[in-house]
Amino acid sequence: MPAQDKKIWLSPPHMGGEELYFIQQAFQENWIAPLGPNVSGFEQDIEQYLGEDKYVAALSSGTAAMHLALVLLGIGVGDEVLCQSLTFAASVNPVLYVGATPVFIDSEPNSGNMCPHLLEEAIEHRLKHGKKPKAIIAVHLYGMPYMHDEINAVAEKYEIPVIEDSAEALGSSYKGQPCGTLGNMSVLSFNGNKIITTSGGGALVTRTRALKDKSVFLATQAKDEAPHYEHSTLGYNYRMSNVCAGIGRGQMKVLADRVLVKREIFDKYALFFETIAGVSPFKTYDATAYSNHWLSVILINEEETAGKTPAMLMKAFDEVNIESRPLWKPMHLQPLYKDCLYFGLGVSDRLFKTGLCLPSGTGMVEEDYNRIFGVLTSFFK
Repeated sequence: MPAQDKKIWLSPPHMGGEELYFIQQAFQENWIAPLGPNVSGFEQDIEQYLGEDKYVAALSSGTAAMHLALVLLGIGVGDEVLCQSLTFAASVNPVLYVGATPVFIDSEPNSGNMCPHLLEEAIEHRLKHGKKPKAIIAVHLYGMPYMHDEINAVAEKYEIPVIEDSAEALGSSYKGQPCGTLGNMSVLSFNGNKIITTSGGGALVTRTRALKDKSVFLATQAKDEAPHYEHSTLGYNYRMSNVCAGIGRGQMKVLADRVLVKREIFDKYALFFETIAGVSPFKTYDATAYSNHWLSVILINEEETAGKTPAMLMKAFDEVNIESRPLWKPMHLQPLYKDCLYFGLGVSDRLFKTGLCLPSGTGMVEEDYNRIFGVLTSFFK
């Protein structure tokens, strides 16, 4: 296939080479099941990466991890959960799984993540109406750390636990602390488009061994200790496959390199746009935040670009077989959630309207960059 015809995907899987060793081992030992040495090993690899006193349960998806986090916090019918509006639906849908109701919080412009001031405003509003929210789901958008200190201060003030959605932020950190360790519980994703992958999969990060053990119990159909199948608790089929975990073990060996390459990709875009009026790469807000730049995001001000819009640039990319993508459509604008409470000032609406995710695959080569920047040059210059 001619180079110019090859599809350049937004963020495709990128194997490191050692994955096959762990997969073959699973086949040789006949561990083709949702348990086994790769699952345990993968959990230990992540625990070692995140640091001391973190306990990881490898699961079938990040969505499953979010669901179990809500279950472990005892959230159910009639409860309310404070959610970041600018995020992927998987951050929020599990709130409905447990019968609770999401309350949406707008972004602040520096990180695109949950605004601490609006978060407190929402809590005060709900308290005045006799409803204390049961949890806060805060997201590291596109790998950009949320303002942890400010969010955590509000959470502690009102004694509300934080579920940290770090699905897009493995390899990012806040004040030197790894994302995935900042919440009362944290969610990771290893979907095919993430910085490392298990083809599909996720993990729940807890602060105690007991919580990890309980999450594994729930994820394996909640089978009680008995010689027969005994169930006194509702369980789920959420455990990660030993084969998929083998992919993850190989991927963990290249995680540090993948983060560096993602950041190099962002730097290439940032350098290009230094001379383009009206286009702003979505940079880290200050030195406290270290982003893996899972996806490189730009904001386009059409008033300063002679009417050029993200949709027009996306079309220009698509015409030459290059994938780009709009930012997540805020949850408060989604038909599914149109009747939910929303506390905002329109920041997430603006980011959705002006933002575009650029190709960010760590396997891109010089020919790919030449095609991408050729489109950008033709479009803007």
